[in-house]
Amino acid sequence: MEHPSIILVTGIMASGKSTVAQLLSERFAKSVHVRGDMFRKMIVNDRKEVEPDAGYDEMEQLRLRYRQAAQVADTYVQAGFTVVVQDVVIGPMLNEFISLVQSRPFYVVVLNPSSEAVTEREATRSKTGYVAWTVDALNSVLENETPRIGMWLDSSEWTPEETVEQIWARWQDEALVMK
Repeated sequence: MEHPSIILVTGIMASGKSTVAQLLSERFAKSVHVRGDMFRKMIVNDRKEVEPDAGYDEMEQLRLRYRQAAQVADTYVQAGFTVVVQDVVIGPMLNEFISLVQSRPFYVVVLNPSSEAVTEREATRSKTGYVAWTVDALNSVLENETPRIGMWLDSSEWTPEETVEQIWARWQDEALVMK
């Protein structure tokens, strides 16, 4: 990519977002990897976790997290960096996140491995993401409530490196650019 831009890598927990986003960001000469979850972790007291029946306060903290990630990404792009933002941005919140990002070009990559692949990956991770949610429930939000925007990849059978190769080979497709 010759011009600074923003790439959102999203999907459910344990879909490979962190690893793929890091590997993808390493492909650019001047790049930043923004881990959206860091904004959630920065809240010391009164942090609200987004659970299946999240209320107003939980959704407002999620929106705050997304605003922070979008603002940081825009700031880095203005400084000449390509930014890979990685976070769980699914359901109707995807359109909301897209509206928060001011810089263009802006690309969306949705990692969509099968529930079985995610369950297997979750079992081998050092951290546990699924407490209030089940893999199937969160995957249902992704598949049934998330707008079909950007590049959707079933990375069930791919290594993170193979997933990045697929993104790299297809990311310049004009249909993937958010207007």
